[in-house]
Parts: sequence; structure tokens; C-alpha cells
Amino acid sequence: MSDDTRTQVREFILMNFLDGGDDSQLKDDVSLERAHIVDSARALEMILFIEDTFGFEVDNEDATPENFDSVNAIVAYVERKKG
Repeated sequence: MSDDTRTQVREFILMNFLDGGDDSQLKDDVSLERAHIVDSARALEMILFIEDTFGFEVDNEDATPENFDSVNAIVAYVERKKG
């Protein structure tokens, strides 16, 4: 299941934040904020994508860099929430 989650997250970021860029532009362990891929407005887009795609609500206390600052962090968060 994690590979499917990872694929969906990567595709969303590539298509929406990197203009459909090459897959090699996005490293799973790189900070999306430090790489200037995600800012606060885009973080909200990411949260809405997570909620719509994976069918759960992201609580305010979960909307932290620890959960959303890299592809790896996002995938781990989604997998934890999905149980």
C-alpha cells in the first residue's frame, strides 16, 4: 500500500508544484520547504489533496513539518492515519 501512496503523493507534487516536471526533480527525503517546492499556500493544497485522496481529515495538530515536509514524511503520516 505504501508504494501506491508514495506514487500518488509524488504525482500530485510533480503535477501541481513542479509543472509536471521530471520524476528525478523530486527526492523523497528532501525538505519540500527548503527546496522551495512547498510554501504555506501550497501546504494547504497538499492537505486538501491528502484529505480528498485518502479519505480522512487532517487535524490541525497534525499539520506540522514533521508530517508534511518531505515525500517520506507525507507517506508515513498517511500510512499511520490509514492504520
